[in-house]
Amino acid sequence: MSGELLYGSSLWLIASIMLALLILVTEAGFRASGRVRSRLEETAKSQIGVISGALLGMLALLLGFTFAMAQSRFELRQGLVLEESNDIGTAYLRTRLLPEPNRTEAASLLQSYVQARLDFHQGGIGEKRMKDAHQRTGQLQYQLWSNALSAVAKDDREVTTGLFIESLNDVFDSQAKRLAAMENHVPESVLMLLFIVAMVAALSVGYGCGLGAHRHLFSTTMMSLLIVLVIVVIIDLDRPRRGLIRVSQASMIRLQESMSLGARSR
Repeated sequence: MSGELLYGSSLWLIASIMLALLILVTEAGFRASGRVRSRLEETAKSQIGVISGALLGMLALLLGFTFAMAQSRFELRQGLVLEESNDIGTAYLRTRLLPEPNRTEAASLLQSYVQARLDFHQGGIGEKRMKDAHQRTGQLQYQLWSNALSAVAKDDREVTTGLFIESLNDVFDSQAKRLAAMENHVPESVLMLLFIVAMVAALSVGYGCGLGAHRHLFSTTMMSLLIVLVIVVIIDLDRPRRGLIRVSQASMIRLQESMSLGARSR
């Protein structure tokens, strides 16, 4: 499984495949141990239990480590939404410092810019719509910058157009930060290692159950299910635009609503 496959596929498909593989590996370990059970001494059997415990401990450590990586990325993306909305809101307020018709044009462009940013980060949209929204964002940035240069030609004072240009730079920087944060996933190698360790641990548990001549189907299935659920949550946390856990755009939506009210009162 590549990182792109994990982040682009359905969570239910990923969960189903991982759960099926873990259950099959556990069963394979159980059947393999049945062939050597009668030839092993009790000391060797107890050592298998120690090894299984060590593997499960390693798996727990890796799960916690990977979950922390995904959680920190999710929180960063969530914080950048608020940062971008604040930067756009500041730029919108500073459009009032511009001379006409630049003032009205800049305010209208910023309203369109907010909608383009919401379209880009809308959960579950197709790649074409995402690409179109990204291109629209770039076009609006160019138009905003051209409008700012036009305003500077009319009024080059630092406390008027200078403040607007400063806030406009912050808006563009915030967009770049959010794009970089969206593309910064938990490394593919970490997820691969996590699943490999989970498979080996399941194999060891099944092998240990076989040595005791008891299947413990319910317990091993619940163990596999919980492991899969944690891995799925880790993947879901690292997919900001789709899945069950999404980066909230509430601050951008509130900004859009306040800008609409401000436009009507101008």
